[in-house]
Amino acid sequence: MTNNKKENERLFSICAKCNDKGCQQGKDNFPNWCMQYEGNWLSETLDEYKKDENKKLYKTAAHIEFTGYKKWPRLVEIAEYALAADFKNIGLAYCIGLEKEAKKVVEFFESKGLEVNSAVCCCGGVDKRKVGVPPEDRFSMEGFEAGCNPIGQAKLLSECGTEFNVVLGLCVGHDSLFLKYSEAPTTVLAVKDRVLGHNPLVAIYNSESYYRHFFDKG
Repeated sequence: MTNNKKENERLFSICAKCNDKGCQQGKDNFPNWCMQYEGNWLSETLDEYKKDENKKLYKTAAHIEFTGYKKWPRLVEIAEYALAADFKNIGLAYCIGLEKEAKKVVEFFESKGLEVNSAVCCCGGVDKRKVGVPPEDRFSMEGFEAGCNPIGQAKLLSECGTEFNVVLGLCVGHDSLFLKYSEAPTTVLAVKDRVLGHNPLVAIYNSESYYRHFFDKG
């Protein structure tokens, strides 16, 4: 592979707009705009896969993908992945709005023989005022209002020695902070979408009908 990157040049990837899909078909030639020809990302990536810890995670993922293909829902996939990767202690970082769901998730994981440490979003009882949230962005203008504490969730689970973490319904942005600070490999069981019942792809599936207005330019 040649590296055509010029010093200080900003690269741009448009995989989602590509109709060639040569990377999926094992082709040797790619469109001239393809990032296959730019930067060092691919050679550096292949070096990372050679590391033992990454090799284990990747090979386990391939095994779970093949074994449970079109048979297991994600909940089962996560449990089977943890077991196949020899993770004994897993963490669950969840939103308090999904408390009932979190209890069922813990119950399921434990039934598979996994140890589960769970951390609710408001762990630590952090007042939004103390972390700089202004009054106009709080539901209560005065008094205590518990703020989400994703960094705290990550650190709490780290204190508990979790080897693999699962995210359940954290807010946009809060999930980013949890992923940033999690010391263990992390996967997502479900994301939060308060409007679409935690199924954000509904907006995509209905982008030409009920939710067309979200895609209107202007």
